[in-house]
Amino acid sequence: MSIKLAVLGLLLERDMHPYEMRLIMRDRAFDQSAKIQIGSLYYAVDQMVKQEYIEAVEVIKSDNRPDKTVYRITDQGRDYFEKLLLSKFQEIEPVYHSLYIALAFAGKGDQKKIASILKSRVEEAEHQVNYLYQVYEEHIGTVSRSVLHLMAGRYEHAKTELGWLKRVYEDACAGRLNERGSTPILEDE
Repeated sequence: MSIKLAVLGLLLERDMHPYEMRLIMRDRAFDQSAKIQIGSLYYAVDQMVKQEYIEAVEVIKSDNRPDKTVYRITDQGRDYFEKLLLSKFQEIEPVYHSLYIALAFAGKGDQKKIASILKSRVEEAEHQVNYLYQVYEEHIGTVSRSVLHLMAGRYEHAKTELGWLKRVYEDACAGRLNERGSTPILEDE
């Protein structure tokens, strides 16, 4: 459903072809913000044409490239967009992280190897934080505030994850992942 919401939302901005949608989704880092597989974009577009949520308005012909079909949203598509949008605001989904189950048993593993892997993850998380901030900065004044909230939220989540990964990394380096005790991990605010 996320890909359909994205397509319909983009078509509310203006008529466009799927390749243009794909570029905008990438530019705005949608694939990092939701369970959107950009590869399923063309399939979703085909399905929404059949369901009459969108319709072709123009075919751009080119001698050296495939034809590009430009689509627009229909009235039925606007109604469906609103339904999808409101359902997403109502969804409450637990946060799952690939490290959660590993952390449950990390104290039983080789903490030097774990620390080595975490060092790489911290470096990648630092890059991600910088990238997401750059994406946010580049879009100020060019997208709506709701899109800026999306980008700011993704950046803030990445910053939080970076801090968390750094704490786990420090404990792994110190060989403390299996320690029991009263030393708090979180600081009081």
